[in-house]
Amino acid sequence: MSATTGARLVAVRRAFDSIPGGQWDTLAERTPWATPFSRHCVERTWWDAYGATAHDQTMVVVDEAVPETLVGIVPLMHRHELEPGDVAARTILRHQPGATLRPVPASATAVFFGASYHSDYATVLAAPADLNAVCSAAVEALAAAPASSWDVLDLRRLRDGDPATDALAKAFEWAAPQACWFVTREQEDVCPIVTLTPGASYEDFLATLGKKERHEIRRKVRRAEAAGDVRLERSAVPIEDLNAFVELHQKRWGAEGLFPPTEGGAASRRFFAGLFENCAPTGIVELSFLTVGGRRIAAGVTFDDGEAVYYYNAGVEPDARELSPGVVMVACYIQRAIELGRSRVDFLRGDEPYKYEWGAVDSPIERLLVQRTHPDAEES
Repeated sequence: MSATTGARLVAVRRAFDSIPGGQWDTLAERTPWATPFSRHCVERTWWDAYGATAHDQTMVVVDEAVPETLVGIVPLMHRHELEPGDVAARTILRHQPGATLRPVPASATAVFFGASYHSDYATVLAAPADLNAVCSAAVEALAAAPASSWDVLDLRRLRDGDPATDALAKAFEWAAPQACWFVTREQEDVCPIVTLTPGASYEDFLATLGKKERHEIRRKVRRAEAAGDVRLERSAVPIEDLNAFVELHQKRWGAEGLFPPTEGGAASRRFFAGLFENCAPTGIVELSFLTVGGRRIAAGVTFDDGEAVYYYNAGVEPDARELSPGVVMVACYIQRAIELGRSRVDFLRGDEPYKYEWGAVDSPIERLLVQRTHPDAEES
């Protein structure tokens, strides 16, 4: 039942392309736990770049009495856990190295959150009052789907504390006995997050860090400042500057980077170009370059939703190693976030050591796995 209308809610499949961006983003704005990854322009960009690797299974939840009005959206897609072209296209669903997650067969037809392969957070879009009913309607529809349509529901990127995680888990567990499902809830990864105190200055922030960390940050920033004017400047023409970002990224990451001369590298280029183009009107994504004495030595791509800065990707110039471009760029991002009144700098998935030098604290990311076959049978 919908808390908004009092009528029964039903979930139906509706192609992503058929959902107007304005309606999508209206629901995202009503969802307190939505992040920029849930915005229509980001989802649109993912489907444009990587749609060949997945099949659209987007669900909308509507009031039976008013079916034209969307009460909720559950962005879903289905594919095999491992597609034949995944390695070449770099579409493996990555998580924290070393994390032990319940395995499922690589051949399993799996339902994932849409765009979750390149998003750090996912959720169900619905107003808080409707969330439980929306999740129940979605689970009811998944239970009614033919057994051949999916083997596992592998829903990842759920933020710690997001009520959608509890609502989905409760709905799956309620349906499990009758549907003969096996439900697992586990930690997938962590996102280290720096919390900023309202009204505090950058120096106040540094004072919260350990003595060693504070000393090293100041020393490295001073060394860069001695070499020339230090600036973190937003690109006014990010699409035109994409090649410069790619060059810095590849210099830092090489074969492990996003842009090798392969099918996967081409898809990554399309994805970032699409972010810069499709999300430009919203202002939620930015490409910035760190310059020292006018020389570009690092670049970063961030999201900003007015509450937090999300540090999505970066590249640095190895020949500028003596200027500590990574440390200096993060320092500039934190100063910018403080000046803008943001409450957090979110380093997103991964427990790389540098994040904790800034006082970041892990926020867990959860996975809900629903299997039709008993897990012990799949593992044997």
